[in-house]
Amino acid sequence: MFEDFVRHLFPRVVRERDLSIAYTFCLGGLAFTAMLLLAVTGLLLLFYYQATPEGAYRSILFLESSVTGGSYIRALHRMLSHLLLCLVFLHVLRVVLTGAYAGARERNWMTGVGLLLLALFGAYTGYLLPMDQLSFWATRTGMELLAVAPLGGVVRDILVPDGVGKPVSLLRFYALHVAVVPGLMFALAFVHFFLVRRNKGVLPYL
Repeated sequence: MFEDFVRHLFPRVVRERDLSIAYTFCLGGLAFTAMLLLAVTGLLLLFYYQATPEGAYRSILFLESSVTGGSYIRALHRMLSHLLLCLVFLHVLRVVLTGAYAGARERNWMTGVGLLLLALFGAYTGYLLPMDQLSFWATRTGMELLAVAPLGGVVRDILVPDGVGKPVSLLRFYALHVAVVPGLMFALAFVHFFLVRRNKGVLPYL
C-alpha cells in the first residue's frame, strides 16, 4: 500500500490534458496539504497549551501575548481548519456533480465522506479547547442539540461525562482533537489515495 501511495503522488506517466487545473481543481491535494499544515501548526501549539479548565484559557493568553509568533500560529491553525472544511466540502461537491461516486468508486466515495465527517468532528472538538465564553457556550449548545438525537444522549455522556468544560470532558476533547481524529483522518486519507490508485479510472493519468 505504501508503494501505491508513493506512486500516486509521483505517477510515471501524465497525459497532457490531465494537467488541466479544471479537471479536479486539485481540491483533494489542497485539502491534504491543509491537513499537513494543520498538523504542523497544531504540534507547535501543543508546547504551550494546558488541557485543564484552569490553565486552558490562561495558556492561550500567554501564547498570544508572550510567545513570539504565537498569535500568528494560532490564527493560522484556525484559518487552516476553516480552509480544510471548505476544500473537503468542495471536493465532495465536485465528486457529486461529476458522478465520480458510482460503480467501482463507491468505496472511495465512502472514505471521502468519512473524511468530511472527521474534519467536521475535529473542528468541533477543537472549538472547546480555548475555554473562552464563545467556545464554552457553542460546545454546550452542540451537546444539547446532540442530546435530542437518537442515541445522542449516550454519545453526549461519553464526550462530556462531567459537563462541558469540566476536567474529564476537556481532556477527552483534547485527546480527540490532537490524537484520535487526526490519526483517523491520516489513516483514512491513506486508504483514499490507495483506492484512487487502485481504481485508476478516478484519475485517468494513473
